[in-house]
Amino acid sequence: MPASPEDFGGRLRRLIAGGGAIPLAQYMALANAHYYATRDPLGAAGDFTTAPEISQMFGELIGLWAADLALRAGASDCAYVELGPGRGTLAADALRAMGKAGLAPPVHLVETSPVLRRAQLERLPGATHHDDVGSLPADRPLIVIANEFFDALPIRQLLRSDSGWRERMVDWDGTRLVPTLGEQRFDAVIPETLRDGEVVETSPASVAVLRELAARIAAQGGALLAIDYGYEGPLAGDTLQALHRHRFVDPFDAPGEQDLTAHVDFAALADAARAEGAIAHKVVTQGALLEALGIAARAAALARAAPERQPEIETAWRRLCAPDEMGTLFKALALTAPGWPTPGGCA
Repeated sequence: MPASPEDFGGRLRRLIAGGGAIPLAQYMALANAHYYATRDPLGAAGDFTTAPEISQMFGELIGLWAADLALRAGASDCAYVELGPGRGTLAADALRAMGKAGLAPPVHLVETSPVLRRAQLERLPGATHHDDVGSLPADRPLIVIANEFFDALPIRQLLRSDSGWRERMVDWDGTRLVPTLGEQRFDAVIPETLRDGEVVETSPASVAVLRELAARIAAQGGALLAIDYGYEGPLAGDTLQALHRHRFVDPFDAPGEQDLTAHVDFAALADAARAEGAIAHKVVTQGALLEALGIAARAAALARAAPERQPEIETAWRRLCAPDEMGTLFKALALTAPGWPTPGGCA
């Protein structure tokens, strides 16, 4: 049985009491592991809503993106892979669109949450689950989709103080968890361009996952599309945030009971991909990608088929693409194997 909130909070306090303050990255990893293992966090009854839950148009266009790329590359034997696939909504919509293009790839889902695995299998009964990317198929090209996956991976924060750059830690003050600073100095690793800032974030966990996938794609063929909120670094600043019931809350309150995320450094991911021999294409906004893939035409087709849904369809289109909604904040990075064609919307 999963641990109760009291059990998890107690274990975390005992861990800190026994060994001292822990790095923010460790805190985020432990808290998110408990959080995702014990609930379905999506939708109105959960803590946040992702693009696939807003409209079927999102998943359908991602599926057409994948099908178009695989067919132009001559890779009809590819596997569909999704990282952190939520309820399986994106995959179901994408695979339906891929099927209309003549592709029916085997489905591989990287997911550790038993709650979400059950939801995914309801929509995708033939899917194969993996605990990590290391067990993905090695005998075929991989088309990997990562929508709002990297933002939940642990980050490290280095903060400028009067005594130099130090790592953010998490401690217990006797009543609650509090951020604090570690003793070790990190001045030598801060890039010159960021030294005027107050906080520098990195995500070694994200880079490690991306490098492993990029190496597989470079060797086997395939592509990866990462869509997330973030920036094309380097950038100094604190982007750690927590969501509970669709509201921003203190990241150090109620550990394991709220979603901890941080903005994704797409430049760091692109550099990691290139280091493993994959091709990193231009970072584009989510809005620009979806418009290039034909969301206007898809919205019009849906409205013609169900005129009573036109206001709902137009609202969803705006949420996905408008600059003051998800359109600009969310970015997309595509990686491909050497020799593969340029993906749609990424030129």
